[in-house]
Amino acid sequence: MMDFKKTTAHKEIQTNDHNAVDAPTGNIYEAITVIGQRAVMIGEELRQEIHDKLEEFGVNNEMLEEVFENREQIELSRFYESLPKPTAIALKEWLDGKMYFRRPGDEEDNMAK
Repeated sequence: MMDFKKTTAHKEIQTNDHNAVDAPTGNIYEAITVIGQRAVMIGEELRQEIHDKLEEFGVNNEMLEEVFENREQIELSRFYESLPKPTAIALKEWLDGKMYFRRPGDEEDNMAK
């Protein structure tokens, strides 16, 4: 799994040069598709990671009325809420050349940047 604490992706909306985004593929739509697929993967990783960590706080009591707040759970939730969105992380990976893509039928893998 990726260490999301070390990501340098922006937490707020940023304007990006579309020429930089589509440079590895030559097609903005293809680049966005690749970035979108990676964002889905990152979202799944984040979801699984937080689910695993929250299982540690699991309460065996099935009564919904007896819910109490746990400081560690609150801090964990705040951390994940403060992370950049998966699309921002995927875009940063793409622009930094940390992703590769492959077209069906190509003999060799293409590297982003």
